[in-house]
Amino acid sequence: MLIHDDCLNALKHLQPSSVDLVYLDPPFFTQKKHKQRNRDNSEEYTFDDCWESVDSYRHYIEDRLKVCHEVLRDSGSIFLHCDRTASHYLRFALDRVFGTSHFQSEIIWSFRRWSNAKKGLLNSHQVIFFYSKTDQFKFFQMYQSYSPATNLDQIFQERVRDKRGKSAYRKIGSKPILIDTKKGVPLSDVWDIPYLNPKAKERVGYPTQKPIALLERVLALATQEGDLVFDPFCGNGTTLVAAKLMKRRYFGMDLSSKAIQLAQHRLENPVKTHSELLQKGRDSFRNQSTDIAEFLQQINAYPVQRNKGIDGFLKDGERIKPIPVKIQRHEESLDEARKKLLRACKSSDFDKKLLISFEAPSLSCDLKHNFYVIPSVLASYELISSTLLKGTSS
Repeated sequence: MLIHDDCLNALKHLQPSSVDLVYLDPPFFTQKKHKQRNRDNSEEYTFDDCWESVDSYRHYIEDRLKVCHEVLRDSGSIFLHCDRTASHYLRFALDRVFGTSHFQSEIIWSFRRWSNAKKGLLNSHQVIFFYSKTDQFKFFQMYQSYSPATNLDQIFQERVRDKRGKSAYRKIGSKPILIDTKKGVPLSDVWDIPYLNPKAKERVGYPTQKPIALLERVLALATQEGDLVFDPFCGNGTTLVAAKLMKRRYFGMDLSSKAIQLAQHRLENPVKTHSELLQKGRDSFRNQSTDIAEFLQQINAYPVQRNKGIDGFLKDGERIKPIPVKIQRHEESLDEARKKLLRACKSSDFDKKLLISFEAPSLSCDLKHNFYVIPSVLASYELISSTLLKGTSS
């Protein structure tokens, strides 16, 4: 169900102790009006995030947290989404309403986004505070893959504490006792979930839209099929769409009639973008062989994945230069390797291009295409730097 109203009035529409999970993504105290147009530019969505003071903001949120506390079941939990702007004030408000003893986790949602360079560290995470209403809250453990550095042969050996309290392998005689199965590593409080791509089909043009995949993880941790999920600042309806896809009941509220209409449309036509990064992991995007990766490191080049014509880009110190590099494979002729590199560079029109070849007899340069060929036996950062980065030729 969707209601166009202030969530401060939630008790008019929900019974006390009737909700299994509250997720809220309220204004972040950015002190600006957010606006964005949809894909076909036919509609603009806005919301105001301007406040008289941080105290007025904190009281506004705290009053609504009290209502959320009222509607939650004793087995329920609340997840509050925020960022660095005012997270410390919101944590304080949650402590006051739910109690410090019911704080469960500070979840870091980590993502990568393009950004203009500015002084300071690039902001690439947001925070989700997880509190329960009581100690008897629902929680369903999730697991993730082991680190590549984990010695899997050892984790199957059962451990005990010795007399000094130190961990030791449990054995019968000299033979270790093995565990039948392992599920993986319990899910941590740092979640690497991609931010929505600007071209993602899931995008609807609403400011601050979150990915369905993020909400699905929240719901999987603390709810079951049939549970009631409440979003008091539902905006474009991502929480509700995730709940519908996961067979949970849902209830959303928002002050914007446009947001309610958009959320209703999404619920009638749910679209989710599937992320290869989440399904396969970051390592699945690395397809360079060890030999190629090591060669690129040797010549101080930044590796490129998933490109048949370009293996990397040259670096001048720590700065990546727009000079693509290809390393000839043994199954390629010199001409084939050259054509692949030129084809890959065609749309970007790079000024200089470098091919490292195992069969080229000497260093050469095609001035028409600014195409340099260096024999692999001669390739070094010093030679490449003097030839391409300094603009000189041999």
